[in-house]
Amino acid sequence: MRYAFFPGCKIPHHLPQYGDSVRAVCRSLDVELVDIEFNCCGYPVRNESELASVFSAARNFALAERAGLPIMTPCKCCFGNLKYAASRLHESEDLARETERLLAREGLTLPKRMEVSHLLTVLDRDVGAKTLAERATLPLYGLKVACHYGCHALRPGKVTGFDDPLAPTVFERVVTALGAQTVDWALRLECCGHPLRGRDDVISESLMRRKLESADTAGAHVLATACTYCQLQFDVERDRHPFKSPWRAMPPAVLVSQLVGAALGFEEARLGLARNRIRWSKSVLSKDVS
Repeated sequence: MRYAFFPGCKIPHHLPQYGDSVRAVCRSLDVELVDIEFNCCGYPVRNESELASVFSAARNFALAERAGLPIMTPCKCCFGNLKYAASRLHESEDLARETERLLAREGLTLPKRMEVSHLLTVLDRDVGAKTLAERATLPLYGLKVACHYGCHALRPGKVTGFDDPLAPTVFERVVTALGAQTVDWALRLECCGHPLRGRDDVISESLMRRKLESADTAGAHVLATACTYCQLQFDVERDRHPFKSPWRAMPPAVLVSQLVGAALGFEEARLGLARNRIRWSKSVLSKDVS
């Protein structure tokens, strides 16, 4: 299994532990990640200029096709925008024609097939539950996990094709294959609140608090994320809050790649757990967490 690795913009700067743990996990699971000098996925300018956003995404697809590889990204925002751009290019001949013109200036062509998968899909579909369970030298028995899906991969369902947008199960399949127990929590599909950060912090923090309380009430020991923005909200922004003390007692946010790596027996340093603002340690697995 070989993929062109698309970390996006946020991971290298804000969440290097996500990129590092993804690389380590994929290497251990025989998923080869190839580095290509990609540009932004285009999401930040989507509401300013659809052409600029779609062209940015299309250029990435063109670079991946030139390398003969599909794209894999651990960022759900990047995944969602790349899928959106591919959908729009198939729908609009005018948009496709203008995008082709811009690509031609660099000697690139618009691919007929624009393939991108999210990390969760690769773990579930390509690696599979059986291999995950067999490779888990330190299964996460006793750990209760609240799987947080985020918005961009699930919606709109007809565009992303990620999973059932109303009843997804891919995250739970990956986590249970590691030996952990997933909890059924009321707000698992709700927004984390990060899109409102800087626009209306009161609502953003209210959404975050309600989700943390929901996961905590369900008995989760950790809240697992597979989205850059969701991890920033539940870990970094949560830790910055001036009245964070009650929230710190609620389940810490852990990246799915960190959970997989823990089950594979990786040391905490290799997973970048010390870089998480609200710490979760593998040592919890040796305690009574029932």
